[in-house]
Amino acid sequence: MMKLKALPDVPRWAVLAAHAVPLLVLPSGIWRVALTFGAPVARVDDPSPGLAAYQPGLTVLAELLAFLTRGLVRGWGEVFPRRLPFLGGRPVPARGATVAALVGATGLAALTGWFTYVAYADVTEYSPLAHVQGPFQETLLRLCYLPLVGWAPLLAAVAVACHRRRRVLTSTSLTR
Repeated sequence: MMKLKALPDVPRWAVLAAHAVPLLVLPSGIWRVALTFGAPVARVDDPSPGLAAYQPGLTVLAELLAFLTRGLVRGWGEVFPRRLPFLGGRPVPARGATVAALVGATGLAALTGWFTYVAYADVTEYSPLAHVQGPFQETLLRLCYLPLVGWAPLLAAVAVACHRRRRVLTSTSLTR
């Protein structure tokens, strides 16, 4: 069995969830990069330099944000890096980390709901399904984007577990 790094008092399910989030985001990123480099995954009506920068940029941003979920179960997510001016070496406030993660999870849930509605209702020309040609591309698009549905609930669950764990640790240290 593979050993996943985490703080000792983090529940195993939270560690698995935090490590799963970047993997859930990866297929959609691969699909976007494939589209950027001309793979036949969808039709591109206007291949512009802006789109060529946007697709990989969005992929990198999404992976970085997904990777931050691991900070909720690892030591590097509880202390600001020393290289940060004014904050370096100080503990990350538990409430701030939890609120940021829950706001992010809420935003992700809203985006997931909106894009699911747009895709299935086909309400706009910007629907991803409007640019696929044939059942293979449609299936590939759905398979690559379906894992994103798990991002918001996993992030919320890990954030709540982090908050509970850090609240217990804080109250334990105060009673000593």
